[in-house]
Amino acid sequence: MTEQNGDLAFLPLGGTGEIGMNLNLYRQGETWLAIDCGIGFSGNDTPEAEILVPDPVFIAERRDQLAGLIITHAHEDHIGAVAHLWPLLECPVYVTPFAGAVLRRKLGEARILQDVPIHVIPCGGRFEVGPFDLEFIPVTHSVPEAQAVVLRTPSGVIVHTGDWKLDPTPLVGPPTDIVRLKEVGDEGVLALVCDSTNVMSSGPSQSEAEVRRSMTSLIASLKGRVAVTCFASNVARVESIAMAAQAAGRTVVLVGRSLRNLDVAARDCGYLSGVLPFLTEQEVNDLPDDQVVMIITGSQGEPRSALSRISMDVHPSVSLGEGDTVIYSSRMIPGNERAIMAVQDNLSRRGVRVITDKEHFVHVSGHATGDDVSMMYDLVRPRYAVPVHGEWRHLTAHAALAQDKNITPVLLEDGDVLRLAPEKVEVVDTAPSGRLALDGGRLLPMDGGVLAARRKMLFNGIIIASVAIDDEGFVIGEPKVSAPGLLDADDQESVRVCEEFASAIDMIPDELRNDDKAFCDAAKTALRRALGRKLQKRPLVDVHVLRV
Repeated sequence: MTEQNGDLAFLPLGGTGEIGMNLNLYRQGETWLAIDCGIGFSGNDTPEAEILVPDPVFIAERRDQLAGLIITHAHEDHIGAVAHLWPLLECPVYVTPFAGAVLRRKLGEARILQDVPIHVIPCGGRFEVGPFDLEFIPVTHSVPEAQAVVLRTPSGVIVHTGDWKLDPTPLVGPPTDIVRLKEVGDEGVLALVCDSTNVMSSGPSQSEAEVRRSMTSLIASLKGRVAVTCFASNVARVESIAMAAQAAGRTVVLVGRSLRNLDVAARDCGYLSGVLPFLTEQEVNDLPDDQVVMIITGSQGEPRSALSRISMDVHPSVSLGEGDTVIYSSRMIPGNERAIMAVQDNLSRRGVRVITDKEHFVHVSGHATGDDVSMMYDLVRPRYAVPVHGEWRHLTAHAALAQDKNITPVLLEDGDVLRLAPEKVEVVDTAPSGRLALDGGRLLPMDGGVLAARRKMLFNGIIIASVAIDDEGFVIGEPKVSAPGLLDADDQESVRVCEEFASAIDMIPDELRNDDKAFCDAAKTALRRALGRKLQKRPLVDVHVLRV
């Protein structure tokens, strides 16, 4: 792509579609700026991978031109990939104090904290990164210190909202700074790059203050142990639950590592100051059942989360049963429905009452409704609208709303390069984009050999044979065949497959017996045939040949 002119360009590498993984790039002249770097959780279509990150290959190849990475807020889909992708980017990172506290813990766990230059910018601060003149504008979201970013460039002013909503009583942090947004709009805004996640909801956003009142009433009415699960980064919700518990005379216990990390980061930044210190999960059994509220991780059904283990009665410290209640104070992220329902079903089997936002007012979205977005356009008054962060149905609904305001919308796919110029805004190129799977400490391409093999094993199983041959290529002893997930070792079908495989390798032509690779390939073909005749499966096949 052309990078030699002085135009401004915008390039989303992650953020459209069902899985968030926000990674956005702006180019001014030859210099690039990144905004957000998040993870996404895989859905039913990608069972071979649990955590996904955007593929940064495009900007990694240009990292000498990357001036910095801006983090708008501390949600996982905006900050969670920094520790994994920063070694490929090696640029300064700009954060607010709370996002900085969260990021430092992540970088420390990844053992790269000392390598990453972190610049803490005050909420609402103005600063420069390379040729970019930037300003933070505080916005309300379900995490403290969420910021919209204003980019002032020779081509025009761009407002990048990040995640936001309008809430006059957010309880933690200030409301969205509509006065400053209007002042920026008075300067003249070329384009608004805006969150679309909740745009299809009508009416004004509901307030966190309403949830706190409702949660206080609900918890006061319950008996037995009460557990509430929510997103760990939602400091206002954690505070609301704690306040409701304290009003009911209950002590709050945190269950889950991410919640403990949040507690430390929040208190370090002056949040949760009105909440008594939380107890640990190891102390929960010292409290009477009617005097405890547990805040627990695992609202999305994550298999290794605390709530999932509790639902299967395998948690080392916490158990729930008849007479207890679990409140889901969170939304169901698309793709997680099956996992969440499985946990809820397990809890119900144990006699636990499960309450969701369908039965009681226990959650509000942190994202702007259609009415909120409409007001944002009235404040900022951009010439162009660039909907981001949502599935295609959200983006198109957002575009229709912008058109109703006589603002020209531009719809982008990940990888589209949008030229932002006063005379014309248009898609001029495409860049490589995609997803990588976070597999332990490795980053694996979704279409690579490792995950392709794992995907095949998930649906068709695997069969492995071991064969010893002499120096002339003839079999010594009996071959061994193992097919976990396909055959039990002692059933008749397994015996048949092994016998047919042994007969088939006796028939391998002599000219192939002195070449280990040729012999192995022929043995794999024989193994596929032996298995496929009866089971009609196409598993991953491997043969280990030992020449003795």
